[in-house]
Amino acid sequence: MYKERTLLQKINLFLKGLAMGGANKVPGVSGGMVAFVMGFYEELIYTFQKINATAFKFLFKGKFRSFARYTNFQFLVWVMLGSMFSYFSVSLILDYFLKNYELYVWAWFFGMIIGSIYYISKDFGEWNIKSFISLAIGISIGLAISFMTPAKENDNLWFVFVCGIIGVSGMTLPGLSGSFILILLGNYVLLLVDSVNVLGGVIAAMFSGDFSAFKDAVKVRYLKIITVFTLGSAFGLVSISHVLGYVLKRYHQIVTAIIIGFISGSLGIVWPWKKTIYKIEEGKFLLDKQGNKIIENYQRFIPDIQQYETWIAVGFILLGISLILIIDHYGKRRA
Repeated sequence: MYKERTLLQKINLFLKGLAMGGANKVPGVSGGMVAFVMGFYEELIYTFQKINATAFKFLFKGKFRSFARYTNFQFLVWVMLGSMFSYFSVSLILDYFLKNYELYVWAWFFGMIIGSIYYISKDFGEWNIKSFISLAIGISIGLAISFMTPAKENDNLWFVFVCGIIGVSGMTLPGLSGSFILILLGNYVLLLVDSVNVLGGVIAAMFSGDFSAFKDAVKVRYLKIITVFTLGSAFGLVSISHVLGYVLKRYHQIVTAIIIGFISGSLGIVWPWKKTIYKIEEGKFLLDKQGNKIIENYQRFIPDIQQYETWIAVGFILLGISLILIIDHYGKRRA
């Protein structure tokens, strides 16, 4: 699958990584689904599968060119650079719009997910009993996860490592939001807000020659947490990709049916018209260090429809659907 890419193709991969990384940080949205819709999901899984014993043999023997070709390293670098950069750019923009234009953002995501269901289903092929059972299983799992009650924050490093494995699942499993799972585990703010903000501040300070952060016990704690979380994520990417590569190859239709069902069942997480009916106890889980409520829109909701806002939101739903259809049309033309 390795191939040399032009500068334009590299930039395109970087932008896809931006989109995937931004989606990974938004609860209810899956980076894997973005990869699926944008047409690089299978190459992503294939590339992670190639990080194995053979790859490390090339690396330890100093055969860097062979290592790069075997692991499709060029593809991986540009996608992951985009994904990591999004945590300090695109995701911050998404955070702003979620805080100020929540209804329209969720409407847009809702439309994109509906469009994604169509995108994945259109080339499914013939449906049979196994496919429908798999679809039902996927819907059931998606619904069950969307109604789970979040846990409390836990900063034990072993648990943070597990969160890394589970949280990164959104990059490899279309429809499964790693960020939403982190909310259910109680560590969304700790891992994707506080730790990322501290890391960004430390990096910025280091560029200006200030290394005092390494003497600050609080900042060192957050740096340890983000390091362990990153290691867990890397381990999860490789291990889950190997399992997925195996099952996709042997049970492609069944897995695809489960993915379609899972995405359909999790639509309730991003339902645009929301009114709180369940509220977690005030505390760190709901507040950032400045006292701003940054995840209150991830509580349990019932419809709360506003008149003119509803029509605008419907427009954003149609925009989201249209965007997927345009991507599909573009993909067909390229094919």
